[in-house]
Parts: sequence; C-alpha cells; structure tokens
Amino acid sequence: MEQHEKEPIVEAVVKEIYEAYPSLWERFGDSGHQRTLEDNHHHLDHLETAFQMDDSRFFIDYTTWLNEILTSRNVGTELIIDNFQRLQKHIPGKLDTIRERSYLQYLELALNSLQNPK
Repeated sequence: MEQHEKEPIVEAVVKEIYEAYPSLWERFGDSGHQRTLEDNHHHLDHLETAFQMDDSRFFIDYTTWLNEILTSRNVGTELIIDNFQRLQKHIPGKLDTIRERSYLQYLELALNSLQNPK
C-alpha cells in the first residue's frame, strides 16, 4: 500500500475518532492525536504485511499485542474496536479489489477476536 493511498484513510479515521471522542484531546492532547495518526499508519502497515504474507493470523496477533499495550496505557479495547470499524468504513473504494477484500477480512477477524476474547 502506497503512502498516497494510506494518508486519506488515516486522516479520515483519525478525524472521525476525535470528533466522536472529544475528551481524547483533554486526556492525551496533541501528543495523543499524533500517536493516533501513527497507530493508524501502523494498522495499515500490518494489514499490508498480512496481505503480502497471505496470513490473517499475523494481523490478529498484532491486534492482541496492540490491545495489551493500549489497555496498559488506559486506552480501552472499545477504542480499538471503534478504530478498526472506522478503517472498515474508509477502506472500500481506495484499494484494488483483492487487497480491499483481504484487509476487510483481516479487520473482521481482528474485531471478532477483540469482541469475543477466549
């Protein structure tokens, strides 16, 4: 996935997150906003790696790790779920069909792992 493909997705997702949760500005400030931008770039990078490897488990393992890290920093699982759902909303139409289908599938599997932990 090229940078020019990533940037509009990341910008739209982060804008929506901060509109939906204005308290994030108060809790985390500009630093938190920057981290959210960076995190979304990482999400897309991991989706791309899973795609290249043809391995959904790679993205699910990343999601498990991410959840452990963020919850230890007082960012709830619900915000990760929200973020991934927003990615699902903004990816369609921005990538080639095969990549889009795979990314959406990986996100759905990751969401299921967050919503139904074992």
